[in-house]
Amino acid sequence: MDLFADFAYESLHKYGEELCGDKVEFERTDKFSIAVLADGLGSGVKANILSTLTSKIIATMLSSGATLNEAVDTIASTLPVCSQRGVAYSTFTIIHVENDGRAYLAEFDNPELVYLKDGVVTPFDRKEETISGKQIFTSELQLEEGDMLIAFSDGVVHAGVGSLLDLGWQYDNIVNYIRENITGKMSPIEVSRKILLAVNTLYMQKCGDDSTVCTIKMKQNTPVTIMVGPPVDPASDEIVVKKLMENPGKKVVCGGTTSQIVSKYTGKPLEVSLDYENPAVPPTAKMEGIDLVTEGVLTLGKALEIIKSHQEATEDKWDTFSFNKKDGATLLAKMILEESTQVNFLVGRALNPAHQNPEMPISLGLKLNLIKELAALVSGMGKKVKLEYF
Repeated sequence: MDLFADFAYESLHKYGEELCGDKVEFERTDKFSIAVLADGLGSGVKANILSTLTSKIIATMLSSGATLNEAVDTIASTLPVCSQRGVAYSTFTIIHVENDGRAYLAEFDNPELVYLKDGVVTPFDRKEETISGKQIFTSELQLEEGDMLIAFSDGVVHAGVGSLLDLGWQYDNIVNYIRENITGKMSPIEVSRKILLAVNTLYMQKCGDDSTVCTIKMKQNTPVTIMVGPPVDPASDEIVVKKLMENPGKKVVCGGTTSQIVSKYTGKPLEVSLDYENPAVPPTAKMEGIDLVTEGVLTLGKALEIIKSHQEATEDKWDTFSFNKKDGATLLAKMILEESTQVNFLVGRALNPAHQNPEMPISLGLKLNLIKELAALVSGMGKKVKLEYF
C-alpha cells in the first residue's frame, strides 16, 4: 500500500531579526519525499543564506538521485568550517521517505529526531558514520500509517535560556512535552505549531534563537476530486460526471448547475439544505455518492481565504483556528488541508450568466483564476495537484 508523507513546518525568528536562520526544503517525487531542515550558523541574513544553500543543495541532489555521501561532500566543499569558531556553517537533518514507508534519516549536529508510533514516543537505532570528515548519524525505519517524525533546530532546545530557564528547555523535557501533549490525531501543522507555542512562551515572546519544528506524518493515500462548473460543451457533461465518479477517494461538487448535472447522470436526488451555518457562505446540499456538495464561486473563494489565513497565520493566531464549523467553505478547506493527499480539479469553463451581471462583485467572474490560485496554494503545501479543463 502506497503511503503519503504529509509534511508541515513552522519557524520563529530570533527576536529583532527580519529573516530566519533556519530553513526547511521539501521535495516530492512519484516514488519518495525528502525533507531537509538546516540551521545556519548565527542568525539573520548570513544564517538564512547558509541554511538556504544547505537545504536546497541537499534536497535537490538527493531528489535527483545523488547519494548521501555525495550530497554531504558537496556541502562540505561548499560551506567550509568556520575558522573562528571551529564549527560547521550549517547543521542539518535529512528525512527521506519512500512511498512504501521505508525511511532513511541523516542527522548532523541537530537535535535528535523524535519518532512517534501509535502516538507513543519510540526509540530507534542510530548509526554513527564519518562522511567527508563530518560525524553523521544515520537511521533506517519502516514507517506505517499514523507514524510521525518530528525534527527541530537547537533554538527549541535552548528555549528559555536567560529568562525562565537557566539551562533552556533541554531535549529530554521536549520529548516529555511531546509525549504528554501530542496525539496521533493531530495534523503536522498542528504538531509543529503546538511545540513552537511552548517555545515562544519559554522565550517570553522574544526568541533568543531561531526555532523551527518540522513534522512528517504518514497517511494513507487519499485523493479528493473536485468538480467545479459545467463544461463548455453540454455533450461533455456525462464524460466529466463519469470521470468524477470513477476517480478513487473523496468527491466534491461545487456549483448549483454542476450539482444538477451530477444528479441527472447519476440518478441520485439532490437534497438542498436551507440551514445557513455561516451567513457569508451559501448552504450545502447532499447527494448519495458525493462527500460534499456546495455552492460554487462564493464557497470556493471563502475556502481559499480560510486556507490562506491558516497557512500564513503568525504565532499569535496559531491557536485560534478551528475546523469545527459546518459551513461549506470550512468543510471544503478542512478536506483539502487535513483529509486529502492529492487534489484533482475537474473545471468546467461554461460561463455562468449570473457572474456577468455588472452589479455582482468582479471576483465572481474570475473563477478560473480562483481555482488556479487554490491549486497553486495546495501544491505549495506539498500535495499533488491535477487540473483538467472541459
